[in-house]
Amino acid sequence: MSEELPGPPNGADQRGWDVPWAEPFEGGGGHQERAVLAAEFGAAIRKTGALMQLMGMAAADRIGINATDLNCLNILSFSGQMTAGELARATGLTTASITGVADRLEEAGFVRRERDASDRRRVVIRLVTEKAVREIAAVFLPMVRAWQEMASGYTDDELRLIVEFYGRMENVLREHLVRLRGGQQG
Repeated sequence: MSEELPGPPNGADQRGWDVPWAEPFEGGGGHQERAVLAAEFGAAIRKTGALMQLMGMAAADRIGINATDLNCLNILSFSGQMTAGELARATGLTTASITGVADRLEEAGFVRRERDASDRRRVVIRLVTEKAVREIAAVFLPMVRAWQEMASGYTDDELRLIVEFYGRMENVLREHLVRLRGGQQG
């Protein structure tokens, strides 16, 4: 069931009401088509972000863990292992919170705590790849296949542009994570 969003208050400017921004999203150059594209671009990013969060929550529910723990597993999967401090910096969580995450994930069999081979004083949280592939990758496999099918419709040059865009978007997100965390480096 779809509900209509209320319109602007009496006397308020109609422009931008469908996509409420803190400031008007201007496309540059003063051209109407560019302004429409800029608004559509901003809306697409917001919708994709919201859907990715909802997908993460639904996947976590299906796997039987919480969304924060799944996000930590995703971050951990890029390197396979991290110290609690590294994972805390990467997520913005406190080391005490990461200890709770590691406890839950270890109990569920998704990670192991091990002494660092190069520095026995350090403990690393290591992803249990077999369990992650069996129980987590399987949940995401249909979506990954759909992404692959979608990507097959693009030329190599178009895919390079999309990959470049996502790289630039990652940098923007990292910059604003630092800003929102009060300037601490993550």
